[in-house]
Amino acid sequence: MPNFCAAPNCTRKSTQSDLAFFRFPRDPERCKLWVENCRRADLETKTSDQLNKHYRLCAKHFEPAMICKTSPYRTVLRETAIPTIFDLTSHLNNPHSRHRKRIKELTEDDIRRIKERRLESSIEQLHSKKDKVGDEAEAGEDAPQLTAEQREQREYVKSLFEILLLMGRQNIPLRSLVSSSSTEEEEADGGGFFIPSNFQALLEARVSAGDEVLRRRFEGASVNEEYCSAEDQLQMLEFCEQGVRENLLQEVRESSFFSLVTADLVEFPGETRLPVFLRFVDQASALREELVEFVALETDAEAMAAQVEALVTQRWGLSMEHCRGQAHAGSGAFARQIKAAASRLSDKYPMAVHTPQSSTALNVHLANCVPLTAVRVVVAMLARIHAFLRSTPALQREMDRVVDILFQGNLEKAEVLKQACLSCWGSMHNLFEVAMDLLEPLTLCMDSLYENEERTWNDRVTSDAFSISEALSDFEFVVTLVILKNTLSFTRAFGKNLQGETLDVFFAANSLTAVLHSLNEVMDNIEVYHEFWFEEAATLATTMGISVCVPRLFLLKQPPVGAMEIQPEAYFKEYLTLPIMQFIIQEVKDIFSENHLKALKCLSLVPAVMGQMKFNTSEESNAHVYRSDLPNPDTLPAELHCWRIKWKHRGKEVRLPATIHETLQLSDVKFFPNVNAFLKVLSTLPVLKPEDGSRETSQQRLQAYLGHTPVRSRSTSMAVLHVNFHLISDLDPMVDQYARLHLQDDDSENDTL
Repeated sequence: MPNFCAAPNCTRKSTQSDLAFFRFPRDPERCKLWVENCRRADLETKTSDQLNKHYRLCAKHFEPAMICKTSPYRTVLRETAIPTIFDLTSHLNNPHSRHRKRIKELTEDDIRRIKERRLESSIEQLHSKKDKVGDEAEAGEDAPQLTAEQREQREYVKSLFEILLLMGRQNIPLRSLVSSSSTEEEEADGGGFFIPSNFQALLEARVSAGDEVLRRRFEGASVNEEYCSAEDQLQMLEFCEQGVRENLLQEVRESSFFSLVTADLVEFPGETRLPVFLRFVDQASALREELVEFVALETDAEAMAAQVEALVTQRWGLSMEHCRGQAHAGSGAFARQIKAAASRLSDKYPMAVHTPQSSTALNVHLANCVPLTAVRVVVAMLARIHAFLRSTPALQREMDRVVDILFQGNLEKAEVLKQACLSCWGSMHNLFEVAMDLLEPLTLCMDSLYENEERTWNDRVTSDAFSISEALSDFEFVVTLVILKNTLSFTRAFGKNLQGETLDVFFAANSLTAVLHSLNEVMDNIEVYHEFWFEEAATLATTMGISVCVPRLFLLKQPPVGAMEIQPEAYFKEYLTLPIMQFIIQEVKDIFSENHLKALKCLSLVPAVMGQMKFNTSEESNAHVYRSDLPNPDTLPAELHCWRIKWKHRGKEVRLPATIHETLQLSDVKFFPNVNAFLKVLSTLPVLKPEDGSRETSQQRLQAYLGHTPVRSRSTSMAVLHVNFHLISDLDPMVDQYARLHLQDDDSENDTL
């Protein structure tokens, strides 16, 4: 139902205006002030609860300073807001009109009482302000006073932290490549010239810019002396990392529910680490996915699962009982290990459903997980080719030149292929279809680069081109690519919908049965399908001048006995087509478990999905999975009914929110506590894409860091600081804590001496 404004001479209602409407406060004293200012005698006899339930005032009756717009969808009042803007005279122009909201005529006693109340309110505000100032002064007196030396030490530490944060934000390594590579030579020569580190250089620049604290501290230092030792730099960097992590984990604890997300292994000097992210909905109802830590994982699946559990519960202080999803990226042998660990975690914590990542196309995820060497070679080679062509514009131009020559008679297809090369085809849903179309042009392009007739390319480019050409000219590569293209064509549309809008995801969840039916039908008729696929691969290979044969490695392991030589078609059916089909069917079943599908079907709570289904939805049958997560589970059926009625009988001009984020930002969603909690839990599922596409995600920032930082210059602490720089809002608490610990350490050392 629409909300009508209770103010006299105000005819606004919620269906005719975008204004916010506010309930009368439940607090009796504050509610009494609202009624007095309204000047409506009929409201004076009602209780504050009755007024709160049945009466509203629109935003036009409040000063702008009293209204807070926390988001485009949410407007709230300040706790001390009182309505002061009213039209109390316009009805006098038409004295014969009938007014339901009659204005009370004030007597002299009423005027005197209002003046006394305003005077008392002013005196109370003055006293409260004085008390606040006095409390702050007392708190300042009770706080430990720092000596001049300690204050200077604190300012010095703050300067160091500001430099570290600048380096983290700009991705500047602590030591320059020149200084780090020269260390061994200097040690061998017994000295050499002094090359300052990046940290030292920024310190000197800050001293030159006029930092008096740093100047006084280092004015007597020698020219080749390091102002801050490498050990101290690493200690402060790790302290920054811990501070950022703890602030982030505190937000996760406040939000209760979260999901675990991991990316592919990252190489650091001397080791590889696994980046671990947490996905959660913060107090502003915004979905976040933040990098928490780089972890050195065990190789055994059982030990890996135990390590992840200990990381979450013991090191981070979270509860795995609150984990609602987990998504792990990876390829090759690691993908198999992390999947086994995820299965063990799901067995122990059934609510932590295993899902694909929203940032990875489903077909790419499925191909990465196939435990076959031939498939791993194809996936890795396609990623290598994509990165190789995008490394310099000149290589892309050479690829365009080859496409133009090859498709002179079909300019339309040539333009399509050139646009495909310019796109991020290595991560697209139709990756293998695009790779099939580009296979012949790619081979010719690599051959042209390797021949290097005009001596245009350096040795690195020609060497890479030769190895890529050799891989593309292998029949096993061609037939594997063809089989992947055809088998994954049945999941392409399904995966694309999963990365679409909320309505697309809802329909995808309801279409999984049809996808599995298609895959099982192919499996039942695999002989027929394989015959067509192999013929397609053989035709393409013949066109490219590639011989159709069994892999040499197989012939070396199992030489033919007598005249019984295995034929290529039979070999690839047994060792490639059948294992790929079996794996894809099982993997789809595993990552779309019963609990996962029930959760996705509950996306019908989003009003736009509800409207598309003509408000004929039934979430109760699926919602019981998350019953323990709801604040009032017993009232869920009634609340869901009211939620449907609210949107079904909305005004024609009211737009239905199309995403979870838009729904959570509604001002009145708080009056549906179960729906509010339910949507927040659903939002944490890693399969759902972040709805604010304009924001750069933590995974994108991490990939940018890795792309611009050589392996020998990488640091886990610096990476966390760089990716999470936006989480640092106040440096002073971190400085105070570090300075306090640092001073205590110095005092203890002095006492020992």
